[in-house]
Amino acid sequence: MPRSEFYNTKQKDTILNVIMHQKKEFTIKDIYTQVKDKTGLTTIYRLVDKLIKEGRLSKNIGKDNITYYQYLVDCSEDNHFYLKCDKCGKMVHIDCDCIEDLTSHITKTHKFKPNKKNMIIYGTCEKCISKGE
Repeated sequence: MPRSEFYNTKQKDTILNVIMHQKKEFTIKDIYTQVKDKTGLTTIYRLVDKLIKEGRLSKNIGKDNITYYQYLVDCSEDNHFYLKCDKCGKMVHIDCDCIEDLTSHITKTHKFKPNKKNMIIYGTCEKCISKGE
């Protein structure tokens, strides 16, 4: 195996490891800060784009007009979704059969089939509510 292919795989593994361990939203700059001695910015952008296309990352534009990303937990179930706090950015993975009723309603009534693997419901988490944020 040529050295360049091995190095490239090692770079992607490093980036993916950092992304998977983010506890909340992150920016490309956040990832680059953690891996800049090991990989380049272009490689990060390419991998992030690939992960978005694969449905493993969500991409959101914040109120500050900055692009934020969130790693989406792999799940073999069809009845899962994410709850995302508008205040602190925390995202929680939920498995719940009730989502089936909602997606069925949307499909039948509104003639739109939701992508359940990447469904995100925005709101305010319990911690931020109790802080009065």
